[in-house]
Amino acid sequence: MLALLRLARPHQWVKNGIVLIPLIFAGEAGHINKIEFALLATVIFCLISSAMYTINDLADIKNDRAHPRKKDRPLASGQVSPGAAVAFAAVLMAFGITGALWLSQMFALTVAIFVALNLLYSLVLKHVVIIDVMAIGLSFVLRAFAGAVAISVEASTWMLINTLLLALFLGFGKRRAELTGLNEKATEHRATLSRYSPYLLDQLIAVTTPSVVVMYMLYSFSSEVEEKLQTEYLYLTIPFVIYGIFRYLYLIHREERGGSPTRIMLTDRPILAAVVLWLATSAIILYVVPN
Repeated sequence: MLALLRLARPHQWVKNGIVLIPLIFAGEAGHINKIEFALLATVIFCLISSAMYTINDLADIKNDRAHPRKKDRPLASGQVSPGAAVAFAAVLMAFGITGALWLSQMFALTVAIFVALNLLYSLVLKHVVIIDVMAIGLSFVLRAFAGAVAISVEASTWMLINTLLLALFLGFGKRRAELTGLNEKATEHRATLSRYSPYLLDQLIAVTTPSVVVMYMLYSFSSEVEEKLQTEYLYLTIPFVIYGIFRYLYLIHREERGGSPTRIMLTDRPILAAVVLWLATSAIILYVVPN
């Protein structure tokens, strides 16, 4: 059971916190029924994403065995058999889809698209340079969109664009960390890394970094957002976003970390503090400060 739990990668469930973002920034966090729907949607995505991680590990057994850390994963190390992994993924998928259908047809359709995209990624897209990271970015956009659908609010274009740009930034940063950290074993772990170079990834990161910062600033100062959220103080959250971006760049370039953005967010205290302060400041601005 412990091996199956590890196969589900519960530490990666933090990614599904994006499903809750529409609840907060749509001003709906004061409604109990909306909170319940948002939490259910998050649980569903945890089940579905764990099923997809299991399928991805099945497809990557050989490559994971060549990775210094991933070789200890349940499938790569032989702790879980391929047959048991298939059954485990099927059970997770069944519960997730059942819950999605109960929530709403539109939410279920979004989940189905998420599943299709991730299957396509595991089988094809992860082998295509640049498209591999874009596919990951779209999976985060689908999470954010699903969060809005779950509570029956309009999905903000600003939110979706910011989510995509941030996911691209983290994705290219992860690729750079993999390429430089694994050295000659990089292509054994992920074949598409042979088509990247540190210089190319630095250029891609150099494009996405200002895009994330500028787009978030435009969002914070937007008159449309100000009118919708009934606040003009969202710009106060900008410093936390900028610091989080710069801290991640520091970890990539100076400490050669970044191979797992999720792990960094959970273990790097400065980044964790920036995220907590960003959420706390946003909540105070939206729900405490008089409009």
